[in-house]
Amino acid sequence: MKLVPLCDRVVLKQLEAEETTKSGIILTSSSQEKPQEAVVIAVGPGGLVDGKQVEMHVKEGDKVIFSKYAGNEIKLEGEEYMIVKQSDILAIVE
Repeated sequence: MKLVPLCDRVVLKQLEAEETTKSGIILTSSSQEKPQEAVVIAVGPGGLVDGKQVEMHVKEGDKVIFSKYAGNEIKLEGEEYMIVKQSDILAIVE
């Protein structure tokens, strides 16, 4: 099954949470905060959204940082994804 986002939506796959801190302390799964970094899996076509022309600035494979409370989490075939608006993406990590 393939996710195909509509309009200005982007499908993201969150990166795994760090299991140890920089100082070497191992974190339990309950204390690990989900990272705000993800990889772009699919990008909508953009187009006319709320009367404004939207051009998509991200592409599949980009590593991005997104707003903490953005989007909707979904589970598809055992994998977790997020669907966010392009405006919820804060930066592309190069």
